[in-house]
Amino acid sequence: MPDQALAPMPLDRVSLLPSECARRADLNQRYLLSLRTENLLQNHYLEAGLWAPREIPPDTHLGWETPTCQLRGHFLGHWLSAAARRSANTGDHELRGKADQIVAELARCQAENGDGWAGSIPRHYLDWVARHKPVWAPHYTLHKTLMGLLDMARYAGSAQALEVAARWADWFHRWTEPFSREQLDDILDVETGGMLEAWADLYALTGEKQHLDLIRRYDRPRLFDRLLAGEDALTNWHANTTIPEAQGAARAWEVTGEERWRAIVEAYWDFAVTRRGAYATGGQTCGEIWSPPHQQAARLGDKNQEHCTVYNLMRLAEYLWRWTGDPRYADYWERNLINGVWAQQHPDTGMIAYFLPLEPGAQKAWGSATHDFWCCHGSLVQAHTLYPDAIYYSGPSEDGRPGFTVAQYIPSVLRWEQDGTPLEVTLRLDPQTGRVTRPDALVVDLTLKAPAPVDLDLRLRVPWWLAGKGGTLAINGAEFPLETGPSEAIAIEGRWHDDHVRLTLPMALTTQPLPDDPGRVAFMYGPTVLAGLSEGDEALVGDPAGPEALLAPDNEREWAFWRPGWRTVGQRQSTRFLPLHAITDQRYTVYWPVRS
Repeated sequence: MPDQALAPMPLDRVSLLPSECARRADLNQRYLLSLRTENLLQNHYLEAGLWAPREIPPDTHLGWETPTCQLRGHFLGHWLSAAARRSANTGDHELRGKADQIVAELARCQAENGDGWAGSIPRHYLDWVARHKPVWAPHYTLHKTLMGLLDMARYAGSAQALEVAARWADWFHRWTEPFSREQLDDILDVETGGMLEAWADLYALTGEKQHLDLIRRYDRPRLFDRLLAGEDALTNWHANTTIPEAQGAARAWEVTGEERWRAIVEAYWDFAVTRRGAYATGGQTCGEIWSPPHQQAARLGDKNQEHCTVYNLMRLAEYLWRWTGDPRYADYWERNLINGVWAQQHPDTGMIAYFLPLEPGAQKAWGSATHDFWCCHGSLVQAHTLYPDAIYYSGPSEDGRPGFTVAQYIPSVLRWEQDGTPLEVTLRLDPQTGRVTRPDALVVDLTLKAPAPVDLDLRLRVPWWLAGKGGTLAINGAEFPLETGPSEAIAIEGRWHDDHVRLTLPMALTTQPLPDDPGRVAFMYGPTVLAGLSEGDEALVGDPAGPEALLAPDNEREWAFWRPGWRTVGQRQSTRFLPLHAITDQRYTVYWPVRS
């Protein structure tokens, strides 16, 4: 495998401390455990002839999991992936036992099918695609089960899951064998989901030539070659069809080392993110479609920012972060976490908002626990398992010394070994900062403890939202002004034993205009998008470059804690603003016309 700048810490080495991330991860786990195993497997049982009710039972999973839907069975794979990662992180025996039982039942279904097939839909759906007969994304559906099996093998060490996946891969190898490259290209033009990434994951686990063959066959030259040629192949195309294919190219580079794959990923990111621009939330798309570069004003609507695109671009950013160590990719991940993953999970029920509407007077539409199962239900349950291995990374090294990077400031404890010496790192956010005045800063407390001194270069991300010049870095009480700018990293060469590092990152109220309508702005406090509780499109009067004259803190204190509310000042009508991720059923507006 090619060298990479960073490697995430193993899931079982990181424990989340109480925080918004931990709360949402727990909420997500409760949802995973609430779903009955028999219902999760219903469509795999149906395909294997193990379930044949005369009519649909009342507790059947419905929506996209209805036994008549052509995407039926897709959610089970997401569930398995989420359960594999979460149980690997927490050691939860109930969740792991449920996941192992599902893998065993998938093996049973595969045995009943008799030819290696382990899917929840008929094999002939793929033949229909090859004949150009319309069918709704069979590869997308099948990929989810394959992904779940492979994640059970990778994170949970399930030998049975790997056996089922490898036997199923034999079926795909036989099925794709007769097709020419042109025929395969026609087949893969129908949404393939993450099939390429799955084959790369399988090849990494087995090293088998036929799994490398599948990587080659599931290449996407009709998309990838256009990107490599410098052509915008994305505008007005379905976004989440292509993001998983770029993830596949990323994983293919990691397992083969072939530079073309990496060049594809870099070109994709350039066209999807760097050149395209985004909303203040960090998301893109309208009605699941890529907007033209920096042309978003006309596409503010009720179907902005599909959750799957947020999740999948966060995963693609994490690939690039690991390869390069460039803080801009970790910045992107953070912005989309707060204003996408959090904003599109109901903070009380844990349910998903398929889209994040950004039109004036918008309202989120929440899914149900068992009657929708949109694609975004699947990316929801996976997204809230991302936290533990997004925080700490080994590397990069300087002058032969081991390196250690903190990418995300999520309260947690890391326990690992450096050169045989145990090291415990505890990360907390200081809730008492600013006892008298509003803190206007994120304060990160790190303690590093080892029984003997450990030589280690500590690297801390300085986020994109850093405000002003008041940041500080303190090491064991000795304080220094922060000289590192936004989207950069602090490098500290140290010998750590029983030490304390404190990083103070000033935050400010800012505005972000729409690229093609600069008179319409979104308000942010640090990394968090604020939304006004509003029924429609009202203008504010003032200077958009001076948001502190437009909004003031509101209902800011509760016992020992600062609250995140704001309110307009000097306006015809007083409007309350809240973090977008805290809004549930209220109507809200993110982008506001501001006139002098």
